[in-house]
Amino acid sequence: MSRSVLVTGGNRGIGLAIARAFAEAGDKVAITYRSGEPPAGFLAVKCDITDTEQVEQAYKEIEEKHGPVEVLVANAGITRDQLLMRMSEEDFSAVLDTNLTGTFRVVKRANRAMLRARKGRIVLISSVVGLMGAAGQANYAASKAALVGFSRSLARELGSRNITVNVVAPGFVDTDMTRVLSDEQRESIVKQVPLARYAQPEEVAASVRFLASEEAAYITGAVIPVDGGLGMGH
Repeated sequence: MSRSVLVTGGNRGIGLAIARAFAEAGDKVAITYRSGEPPAGFLAVKCDITDTEQVEQAYKEIEEKHGPVEVLVANAGITRDQLLMRMSEEDFSAVLDTNLTGTFRVVKRANRAMLRARKGRIVLISSVVGLMGAAGQANYAASKAALVGFSRSLARELGSRNITVNVVAPGFVDTDMTRVLSDEQRESIVKQVPLARYAQPEEVAASVRFLASEEAAYITGAVIPVDGGLGMGH
């Protein structure tokens, strides 16, 4: 059955791989993007998730064209890395407002229709950094760690309505964001990973699609690491 799927930040990297995975399975996929030209093949809706009104308008357009969102993947996020002593309050707040409060906005809006339908799948994209921490990423790590508590609270709140809420925590993934690192930086990162390589975006997407499937109907409140063993024990 073709479902209405929304992937926020689905125009590149991990988000695009997730959108493609659902589309290949026959779902109707909408993506949000904030800037640039969106990829073809999806219902692309320009939306800044830090703006509640833009989120509302995006959902109205998606509902009109694809029906109520049945699967939500909250992937949109930003980084503003800096050592704490040099990190501005604005840099800290901006990352929290996008990665955490932005997720709250899109989940809350999707929740309305899911409650009426008494079913739904919500997957939040966190990060191994949210579990392990990383120097220079206190704002990013705080926002991604917070998604775990947020999702588990919602899993308890919504479980009786057949709505599951889970987290996928990727490690280092081979995307445009990581390709800008120097060879020395990339080599240093790989040395920390038991599987000794970066993840491919499609490997993250496969876990997301599984959590949204019928096979995962009894999984909720889980944190699934896709990190090559980097964060084991966290």
